[in-house]
Amino acid sequence: MMNDSSKGQAGNAGNAGQAGHVGQAGNAGQAGQAGNAGQAGRGGRFNIVLLGAPGAGKGTQAGLIAQRYGVPHISTGEIFRDAMKAGTPLGEAAKAYVESGGLVPDDITVGMVDERLKKGDAADGFVLDGFPRTLAQAEALDGRLAASGQKVAVALNIHVEDADIVRRLAGRRMCKACQKPYHVVYNPPGKDGACGACGGELIQRADDEESTVRERLAVYHSKTAPLIEYYRERGVFAEAMGHEILDETTQEVYDVLAKALGGVGEAGSCCGGGS
Repeated sequence: MMNDSSKGQAGNAGNAGQAGHVGQAGNAGQAGQAGNAGQAGRGGRFNIVLLGAPGAGKGTQAGLIAQRYGVPHISTGEIFRDAMKAGTPLGEAAKAYVESGGLVPDDITVGMVDERLKKGDAADGFVLDGFPRTLAQAEALDGRLAASGQKVAVALNIHVEDADIVRRLAGRRMCKACQKPYHVVYNPPGKDGACGACGGELIQRADDEESTVRERLAVYHSKTAPLIEYYRERGVFAEAMGHEILDETTQEVYDVLAKALGGVGEAGSCCGGGS
């Protein structure tokens, strides 16, 4: 949504520009870093959990981190879609709740995540995005990992103030006709307020309305934010600031993770190739 894909996580969130940015991060220097990280990561050393409020940029950073360390980016949304499409027993169970608009119970969610973590590509680690969301889920994840002699290596929180989250999400607009994304601050439309690509009407999605964003934040603070203390007590908590400039956030995330993981994956600029 930003004119420049390196500016404003809010503008970048969810559009094709992000995917391109993830690709840029995977240059030759970083590919080598990821390979080295993978060799050092036997036994789930890179079991990373991402925390943060909705709109903090977890999805973007999860993709970049996964590429850097050579482990899969695992999101509950993707797990649900894949399991429902495949028609697995857990997928069918989740489908009933999703189609009715209800929350998928913890036992189904945990079961689906457990199935995903058993796949070979997660043997050296993972980046979990959107899970755990509750203390019960965090405890279940710890139990599953302990059964295979592993644990969460780092629980990284991407911190963004609520006021910034509201500004980022509530300012998003989308062309009703061609789906081109805009933002009233970071990537505003032309003077006539119409889509610059096709002239279509710009709309605001229901889940981007300010009241809805504030409700989502309230749910996050009541149910998910306690995970910060949970992981802090276990000595695996780390935090990075979610800056307006995407590259600044990414660099801080890389630096914080390198320190938490004992220097593994540490290199120069997030976007300049490193060494």
